[in-house]
Amino acid sequence: MITENLAVLSLQQIPGTTPAMLLTIHRKFGGFSRFIDDEPKDLPPELSALLQAYRDGAGTYLDRAQQILLELKSQNVAVLTLADADYPRLLREIHRPPVLLYVRGDSSSLALPQIAIVGSRHASRTGAELAEQFATTLAASGFAIVSGMALGIDGAAHRGALKTGKTIGVLGTGIGQIYPRSHNDLFLQMIEEGGTLVTEFPPGCPARAENFPRRNRIISGLSLGVLVVEAAVRSGSLITARCAMEQGREVFAIPGAIHNPRAKGCHQLIRDGAALVETAGDIVNQIGGLLAYKQEEVGNTLSGGVGLGERASQLLAAMDFAPMAIDNLAERSGLEAGCLLGLLVELELQGLVENSGGRYSRIK
Repeated sequence: MITENLAVLSLQQIPGTTPAMLLTIHRKFGGFSRFIDDEPKDLPPELSALLQAYRDGAGTYLDRAQQILLELKSQNVAVLTLADADYPRLLREIHRPPVLLYVRGDSSSLALPQIAIVGSRHASRTGAELAEQFATTLAASGFAIVSGMALGIDGAAHRGALKTGKTIGVLGTGIGQIYPRSHNDLFLQMIEEGGTLVTEFPPGCPARAENFPRRNRIISGLSLGVLVVEAAVRSGSLITARCAMEQGREVFAIPGAIHNPRAKGCHQLIRDGAALVETAGDIVNQIGGLLAYKQEEVGNTLSGGVGLGERASQLLAAMDFAPMAIDNLAERSGLEAGCLLGLLVELELQGLVENSGGRYSRIK
């Protein structure tokens, strides 16, 4: 049986294959290699034709897929399919999850609780400063900051997050394409300083207008909540916010001056039920319920406030009274970074640890 990565990449090489067809295969068979290797019966006509096309040219399609995997490996790009255990759980649960993700950089960030920050490409100076400030504070608190690598608010959010923590850029192009070109330095900085780049589009895919709304559902799908800093009434940022609402995520918006066209989208979101926020603390306070969900995902075993679970006790024993970064805590405790934040939040709520600028110290 061939690997899932090789199977889905082989199927992608067949003319006429669509993301919808691949998603149907995954949901029907639980994976792509099983579809290829088994003798499935009662297939819809389009899947029957796809399987026959694969079998008619299997050698060619497998060779192409293997070459793609070799090229991606040489570029330090990982491939995650819906069948992989490391595929982000929140993203897996949206209506149309991407069947395949290309990931470059620190893939461990995908296991952290994530908050998206989006907004206008033509941001005001104040808007860009707010995006950077919110990102810096939220990243220092242990959240990975997700955005779309665009000009304006997106770029400010990524830069702010890099000052204190992790950031994830979701691309509307192939993994090797830099768009916009003026963000070349930001792309390089993210790779060099522990950021992560993610896309569902295959290598070499250029920037196309129709790809960016598809990208927006991934930005919101990865995240516990979406913060809109500045946005016009008709904008990609509002598409991201609508996706978030449909996906059951929290939506936050920063209000602005009533005559500022960049604030009208935020005001519309607030009228539609988005939470008005003024500080990063407002977001942290409201997202507690979804953090609890994330704690369950990473296997937090804390015991309902009566005492500490095994992992929390293990983490507390590994901590010093001097502040420590999450990476150092992970190394010392032997726990994965994705598990640590939920444990640290619970320990902080119980008054056992203190968070100071993203560095944690034991206080009892």
